[in-house]
Amino acid sequence: MNRYSHMRTNLLTFFVFLLSAVFFNAVASDCEPPREKFVVVLDAGHGGQDPGNRGNGFFEKDIALNIVLSIGAELEKLPDVKVIYTRKTDVFVTLAGRAEIANDAGADLFISVHCNAHRSQAAGTETFVLGLHRNEDNLKVAMNENSVIFLEEDYEVTYDGFNPNSPESYIGLTLMQEEYLDQSILLADLIQKNFTHKLNRVDRGVKQAGFLVLRQTYMPSVLIETGFLTNNSEGSFLNSRNGQGKMSEAIVDAVKDYKNRINLEILEGLAEDPPVQVNTKSAEVASDEYRDVTFPVQLAATGKKIDPSPRNFKGLDGIFRNKEGKLYKYYYGATSSYVQIKELQEIARKKGYNSCFIVAFRNNDKISVNDALKTKMN
Repeated sequence: MNRYSHMRTNLLTFFVFLLSAVFFNAVASDCEPPREKFVVVLDAGHGGQDPGNRGNGFFEKDIALNIVLSIGAELEKLPDVKVIYTRKTDVFVTLAGRAEIANDAGADLFISVHCNAHRSQAAGTETFVLGLHRNEDNLKVAMNENSVIFLEEDYEVTYDGFNPNSPESYIGLTLMQEEYLDQSILLADLIQKNFTHKLNRVDRGVKQAGFLVLRQTYMPSVLIETGFLTNNSEGSFLNSRNGQGKMSEAIVDAVKDYKNRINLEILEGLAEDPPVQVNTKSAEVASDEYRDVTFPVQLAATGKKIDPSPRNFKGLDGIFRNKEGKLYKYYYGATSSYVQIKELQEIARKKGYNSCFIVAFRNNDKISVNDALKTKMN
């Protein structure tokens, strides 16, 4: 064989090897299960024929949309995050429609962005989670944001006769987000701390109020009032590109921090503590009395399937997982005693699961903790 024939043979062998490698890599890639992305639904308040508040002549709907688009642009740079918008242009979307978008997407977070207004020069940021209003100011904020339903056809039917201007309507507001409340508060707290410590905004705190857009979502959800357009200084700040950029950056950082805190992937192989013993005897006694109601502590939820052994959960024993939708949810303990599950929750928090919360099951079906407690009292 001459030198040129030898070179041709080597080149042919090389290309066959290269094509084989590409083929087998493609096959291997196809065989790997796709990784679930962390889904964030961003909701710019108001829009279209609903301008929101017009403090100092500004348009709340435009400012909220600019902040949301800026948040989304940054989150979309993360390979494991998927961003969905309730609106990306100046269009009107019903409150029920916004919640439906989030629910259909199976979102991990729902974030609604707004701007506040007041007859005085009030200033500052506040972040709301769903709940009954604690004072008249919270009620008024909820009333203002909920009044948009008057622009919708058949709003009485859509919202079961809810009247945004009637305080009595809020008394009957049920906490449909109960199982997500702790996580919602965690995100709200992270957002407020960034506004306060990074941007030096006035901190009006994390609050509860009856917002319809939060009432109908089934994931951790917050509504952010980024400041008061009616305040001369704050209104100008929020209407500026610089102000909108800073507010969106603070929210993005909070989302990243929240995501890292609940992401179980960072916990694998890190726990070396000895297992915590669960008092199963008392749980068995309680279960004799209330066989159909069980309380576990939910530690976290992720798209990744993880072995529920103590080494993966900071030494906690008695971990079990359950797949709900696209997520694996990881629970600690299982007892019919609410007193005992509160003790187990405290143990989990001391181990570092600060955002863990109690859930309830009746005959393997998830129910609200309130319903479970009512069952136990009957």
